[in-house]
Amino acid sequence: MSLDVYLEKTMLTDVYSAKITHNLGSMAKEAGIYSYLWRPDEIGITRAHELIAPLTEAVKLMESNPGRFKAHNPPNGWGDYEGFLRWIKEYLDACKENPGAEIKVSR
Repeated sequence: MSLDVYLEKTMLTDVYSAKITHNLGSMAKEAGIYSYLWRPDEIGITRAHELIAPLTEAVKLMESNPGRFKAHNPPNGWGDYEGFLRWIKEYLDACKENPGAEIKVSR
């Protein structure tokens, strides 16, 4: 017989991180996902799985009418429709791969 003693702790780690310019806020509003992306804490969204449905719908909407969203390309050239759509898809994939991950944003 033996006494086994362990000290363990769980280390938090980022499973995904990305940045996007605030210049695309208008496009996010047009797609209906501004609060989901920029202010999830204010609408009670805390876990990645809660973003899957709204981001999926936004991608479909944006792909169905690119001109509607390109009209929101920032005039200063910082950010555009194509880059934002790609960014959303990558974020969506990360949410699907890590559905229990806690969402943190820094504005």
